[in-house]
Amino acid sequence: MARLKLPLRLPNMNNWPIRYKLIAHFLLISILPSIGLGFLIGLSVERVVERNVNDNTLQLIDKVNKSLDFYVSNMQNISYLISANPEFRQFLGSSARIPESGQVPISELDRYNMGKLLQSISSLYPEVAGILVAKSNGDYFSNDMYARTDRPLTEEFWYAEAVANRGIFKNIGHPEGRNVASHANYQKDEVVSMVRAILDPNTQGVLGVVLIDLKLRVIAETVKDVRLGKSGYLMIVDKYGEKIYSPSHPLIDQLPRQWFSDDGGSGGMFLKKVGGEELQFIYRKSPFTDWTTVGVFPAKETVAEIREIRLYVIVFVFIACVLGIAASHYLSYSISRPILKLTDLMRKAESGDLAIRSADRRTDEIGMLGRGLNHMLVQIHKLLTLTEQQEKQKREAELKSLQAHIKPHFLYNTLDTIHWLSRKRGADDVAEMVASLSKLFRIALSRGNEMIPLADEIEHIRSYLKIQQTRYREKLHYEIDMPGELAHLPVLKIILQPIIENAIYHGIKERRGPGHIYVQVRENEGHLEIRIEDDGRGMTADQLAELSKGLGASYARLEKQDEARAPVGYGIMNVQDRIVLSFGAPYGLSIVSEPGNGTVVTVTHPIIRVFGKEAGHEAAVESAHHG
Repeated sequence: MARLKLPLRLPNMNNWPIRYKLIAHFLLISILPSIGLGFLIGLSVERVVERNVNDNTLQLIDKVNKSLDFYVSNMQNISYLISANPEFRQFLGSSARIPESGQVPISELDRYNMGKLLQSISSLYPEVAGILVAKSNGDYFSNDMYARTDRPLTEEFWYAEAVANRGIFKNIGHPEGRNVASHANYQKDEVVSMVRAILDPNTQGVLGVVLIDLKLRVIAETVKDVRLGKSGYLMIVDKYGEKIYSPSHPLIDQLPRQWFSDDGGSGGMFLKKVGGEELQFIYRKSPFTDWTTVGVFPAKETVAEIREIRLYVIVFVFIACVLGIAASHYLSYSISRPILKLTDLMRKAESGDLAIRSADRRTDEIGMLGRGLNHMLVQIHKLLTLTEQQEKQKREAELKSLQAHIKPHFLYNTLDTIHWLSRKRGADDVAEMVASLSKLFRIALSRGNEMIPLADEIEHIRSYLKIQQTRYREKLHYEIDMPGELAHLPVLKIILQPIIENAIYHGIKERRGPGHIYVQVRENEGHLEIRIEDDGRGMTADQLAELSKGLGASYARLEKQDEARAPVGYGIMNVQDRIVLSFGAPYGLSIVSEPGNGTVVTVTHPIIRVFGKEAGHEAAVESAHHG
């Protein structure tokens, strides 16, 4: 069955937040080197400590060996001194013997001199426990030692060892089972014995043997001040592994002697477990004495020192890691925080808040980005303001264009009426009509203001109706109803005259008999509502639908800056466009009409409460948008 291998997906660091990226990078360059450095330091220190411990132990062993060599060398010199002494030569060369005492028949003076020599040696070398000179016939001389029995000393093993070595100084170790004792009663483990045969220079025959006992106390004093760690010690064994000197220790007797025999070479070190404890052995053999000095100490003491150093290294690495993590967090936070602030500012700018600014005064790259963002927002705000001003100017130009279209159209009709009346009638009517026309022009101009009080607008259409009534006489009747409290409200100027004109020319004029126009001003649901009602011919459904469609399309047409106008209702469309341009789509004209029942046009205009006589169009429009 084939195993299904799942694809290994590693995390994509490119998608991580910049703060986490920085922390990861800082940790990689701080903690990993610290851990690696700590590991290498621990390993190096461990090897250095082990090497130093071993070197120091070997140096101590060498010093002890030199001391032992010095003492043994003194014993060797003593043996040479005795063998060269004339009294002892005479003693060794004589063959007579006094049976009762076992002493050689030498003079008292010679005996005195030999005793004095041995006494001098004992005084000069306090490490000497005793000296005995044994003759080949069994006689001997000593001032500290004596034979236990009458058995000849030539039968002793030490004598045989000396004879076998043919005059070479010999270290034979502890005096076990020998027939010699000392007046100080040294035990076998308190001294070591050394022998040397004295040869006849002519015949090379053995004249006798010099036996010297060396006190182990001097060896103990040499070794006792040596300390190997906390519980380590030194011991001395001979070439057979037998102990020459060892301190009192519970594990001494458990050490096999073959570990330190000649097979081990001149020196070395090994690790053995004894009595459940792991011991480190370092030894070196002296070629002069054939003794091996062994340093013994528990391996755990070295391990303890290494563990202590490891603990220091671990603590150092831990502190380095903690400082590295803290530094990584601080650095990543100090770098990512201004970037996050800039990101937040850019997000607010995207949502339309162009008033935000970066307050960071840093001089690094982040500060440069912040200042760049501020400059960009300032430029965007300037461009938007410029665009708004251009759009506003464009709409004002559109309004002025509309007014320019209205004025010539009305002026043409008025002049036509004056022409007609002048031709048909007398000068009185002309005077009244001219007066009304003058009032019309005055209100239409209104010192250039785009908005005028509602009372002026009503007076404007009243003058117009008077002019038209002069023309149509009894055919035209009108009535205006305006509450006095609404007279001061500002309205766009000349928004009623085109509607009145349209009612006269398309309603009243086409009607048989007199017609009526009723103008009513009311406040309705917070809006100013001006209702112009006539009882003229009215409009068919198609005409009303076409006109209503044109009014409804007025706002969309203005939004598209479409210069085309509806072919019907030119004046009404202009009024609708002006109101929509000034106040928005909710305001404007609405028309209700039926054929034969007249037409009702309702003008919905916002109520502008704040309006000063000297205030301009901008103030009025601003108040309208907020009011």
